[in-house]
Amino acid sequence: MLDPREIYEVDEAAVARVLPAATGTQGEAAVRATGPVMLHSVRGFVDAGTAGELAVEHLLEEFEVTRLVTFDVDQLLDYRSKRVTMVFDADRWASYDEPFLAIDHVRDAEGTGFLLLHGMEPDLQWERVIAALRELVSRFDVSLVVGFHGIPMGIPHTRPLSVTAHATRRALIEDHTSWFGTVKVPGSLASLLELRLGESGYDAMGFTVHVPHYLAQSPFPPAAVVALENVQRSTGLDLRVAALAAGAQEAVAEVERQMAESEEVAAVVRALEEQYDAFARSVGRTSLLAESAPIPTADELGAEFERFLAQQTGE
Repeated sequence: MLDPREIYEVDEAAVARVLPAATGTQGEAAVRATGPVMLHSVRGFVDAGTAGELAVEHLLEEFEVTRLVTFDVDQLLDYRSKRVTMVFDADRWASYDEPFLAIDHVRDAEGTGFLLLHGMEPDLQWERVIAALRELVSRFDVSLVVGFHGIPMGIPHTRPLSVTAHATRRALIEDHTSWFGTVKVPGSLASLLELRLGESGYDAMGFTVHVPHYLAQSPFPPAAVVALENVQRSTGLDLRVAALAAGAQEAVAEVERQMAESEEVAAVVRALEEQYDAFARSVGRTSLLAESAPIPTADELGAEFERFLAQQTGE
């Protein structure tokens, strides 16, 4: 493996200001870590309802932020598979949405500092990136690493959103119900990071919010609220989740309005409600799917909700 230290740059002056205890040397053992929590949500993998993206935007808008670490994404991205947006204005190129991967220091509502890894998920050199992150976790004496994002699920928006919690130690998530048995899924940098940190003795965990699959392609603020509420309970941070509540209520109200205009959509949502309730009565199965009722397919929902999503985008 190439030297992990060559793909990131640390702003030493910023570190000295906000993390004076970070000496620049690696800690002796993960279990002795007493420093800040590190949250992470990177763009590029599945994020239904843009749950992770909305949560990150909230944190960056609400709190004091200091950039500590910047990764050299030019070494990590495949630009042909992950096209970056540019703006063409009449007769010239006006701007470029420059990709990044960075770690920021953030202070919550009570002044407690934590770290936030966000930006683009690398296409290349995952093990090297994770080795770099492991070095930084050690250097900054990170006590817990927590990730969050959303996945589409055959559930109705009229029921409380659930989450799949996962961790390197069962004790970290003992209050959470396991919704799945053993499954094979596409890998992600976030998942591999949690796995590798656990192998190295660090505490790491994550929350995957279950988002109604007919709303997965548009921003759904309630999913971000659920993600951050779980992060708060696990870390003790005050992330001002209430500031997202108004947007979440508006999103649900708009879905309800659109549903009221379509009996077909309402019928499908009722079928999902029956399935969800059947599962809720039999928690303990190794699948999130109840056996007594078939899940409506995305195609069944798509035709009716395509109009709804188009109207949201247009407004």
